[in-house]
Amino acid sequence: MSTLAIHNARVIDPALGRDGIADIVIVDGRIARVGPNEGDAVIEADRIDATGLVVTPGFVDLHTHLREPGFEYKETIASGTLAAARGGFTTVCAMPNTMPVLDSRAAVESVLREAESSGHVRVLPVGCITAGRAGKELSPAGELARAGVVALTDDGDAVGDASLMRHALEYSTVFGLPVAQHCEDPALVRDGHMHEGWVATRLGLRGRPASAEETMVARDIALAELAGAHLHIQHVSTAGSVAIIRAARARGARVTAEVTPHHLTLTHEEVAFGSSTDFRSIVYNANAKVNPPLREQVDVEACIAALRDGVIDAVATDHAPHAVSDKQLEFDLAAAGISGIETAFGLLMTLVHSGQIELPTLIERLTAGPVRAWRLDRLPGLEGIGTLAPGALGDLVILDPNAEWVVDPTEFASMGKNTPLTGRTLRGRVMATVYGGKVVHALEGLAV
Repeated sequence: MSTLAIHNARVIDPALGRDGIADIVIVDGRIARVGPNEGDAVIEADRIDATGLVVTPGFVDLHTHLREPGFEYKETIASGTLAAARGGFTTVCAMPNTMPVLDSRAAVESVLREAESSGHVRVLPVGCITAGRAGKELSPAGELARAGVVALTDDGDAVGDASLMRHALEYSTVFGLPVAQHCEDPALVRDGHMHEGWVATRLGLRGRPASAEETMVARDIALAELAGAHLHIQHVSTAGSVAIIRAARARGARVTAEVTPHHLTLTHEEVAFGSSTDFRSIVYNANAKVNPPLREQVDVEACIAALRDGVIDAVATDHAPHAVSDKQLEFDLAAAGISGIETAFGLLMTLVHSGQIELPTLIERLTAGPVRAWRLDRLPGLEGIGTLAPGALGDLVILDPNAEWVVDPTEFASMGKNTPLTGRTLRGRVMATVYGGKVVHALEGLAV
């Protein structure tokens, strides 16, 4: 029998409405007891002194790119899940834009086998909406559901054909799978490389307009309502999208949504100026190139408000690691994406320290929120995910909300070093991550 006792932590468990000082005892990979001085009654246990620290359920990421199979030069399941652990995530939903793509039972099962053998945290595969992610015909959703996928998406590319998307939504209802859409109209973003606005004009770059996202969000919500299906909007980035989602949810549409840390904290100015305050210095920062693109401050504020009031259910990292050779190119040739799973909590804490969101609310959007959005706790073996209730999975994270650290991508566990945050000081750090009752990440200096 293995026992882990964590003492004197501020325990925040939004699923239970808990926020107070307590001990947590994990026995054989499951939460055994939570309460004042519960750890003192345990005679033999590994112990962590969490005085002055915060303990929450392990974070759940609905949007992670692990790149394996096919792009192991960017990331592997081993490196990506270790990065997840260092970011406080104990469950990651792996996107299907691999090679081969996850559009067959064999492909899904190969990811699950590799995750079982080399993964540091839980990997939940997401299957393709269309065969080959080609947008021409539907993938075998029933086969994928039986193989263990938790949702369907062609992430990275929107399903542009409205009729095909309607059928995908209808088909998904048979298997109870959410359909997650990368909402950008292909015709409107073609050849665009960043947000269409004054920065793109100054840099001489073709833009991707906010309307490309908003028209697709509106179309897919209408199709989901027609089909009675569950639509999930990935990486919301515009104020217009927020307004459309807000109205749809008010009338009872089955729509959930996510937002990334970078769309909550950075704007399109990052592309031109990076962290510089000298607006005369242009940098063409390819590490800030992401799809959908970083938008304007009004969009950031709308996304924060939607996250705060629950119109957006979850924070999802859209962790997108790339090799150096993918980014050190002319801006229009560089790959889009940010390696963000290790910096997510520190970056999000800027919202807490600035008073824009309360810490318990942020934790809810990283734990119970994503679980509720995709109903992950209904799946076999995932009962008790996203909470610290007795009997729940022994997944938790130990946080120091005030610890300052400097982002140095050379120290990332991820193979992807592509971040626009290099050299920045963040306030808020993951001190340790426990998965299935075992410590899979801990910083030096944590009292054990």
